[in-house]
Amino acid sequence: MPAIALPGTAELTSFLVVVLGFAVTPGPNMIYLISRAIGQGAAAGLISLGGMVLGFVVYLLCAALGITALLTTVPFAHVTLRLVGAVYLMVLAWQALKPGGRSPFEIRSVRRSSGGRLFGMGLVTTLLNPKAALLYLALLPQFIVPGHGSVFVQTLVLGLLHIGVNLVVSVGIALTAGALAGVLARRPAWLRAQRWMMGGLLAAFSVKLAAEG
Repeated sequence: MPAIALPGTAELTSFLVVVLGFAVTPGPNMIYLISRAIGQGAAAGLISLGGMVLGFVVYLLCAALGITALLTTVPFAHVTLRLVGAVYLMVLAWQALKPGGRSPFEIRSVRRSSGGRLFGMGLVTTLLNPKAALLYLALLPQFIVPGHGSVFVQTLVLGLLHIGVNLVVSVGIALTAGALAGVLARRPAWLRAQRWMMGGLLAAFSVKLAAEG
């Protein structure tokens, strides 16, 4: 069986830094995870996270099997993904910035959902998250070493590293969201600042995504 030559330490370190940045950047996954962890408890957040992880596995398998290459060869598919993602982000931004809007860290009552629904909504949130799709489509292949072992296996290893980093960060968020929300609730100015920062970032991401060719 031929040896698999993965990127060196420097390349892997760079990859981990990039995926850590993706994991801690506000986005649809983080907002959904926080809202569920605060509104229905850490266990609900962890169940939702399970669906999110499955969504990442779907993207990873698509990338490893070469299916995501269709998005680079079929312009309509790429444009559709980009515009749907931009609209989705703008909706989330409006929900944060509209009059009476709330921070994702603000404690509130949410309708309780079953475990299956939580898992399914987590899965859909990831599958509709353009940041996740673009990570596997545009970023991960840059760390593949062509001609050095199985590209399929290299893709799996790098993708699993991303999933592992994202899982660690997200578990921390799910377990601490309630405590952090309690701290912010005692400081209304912080809640407003966090809401405007979150909404502004989502709106900026939406505009940038829509403007990309």
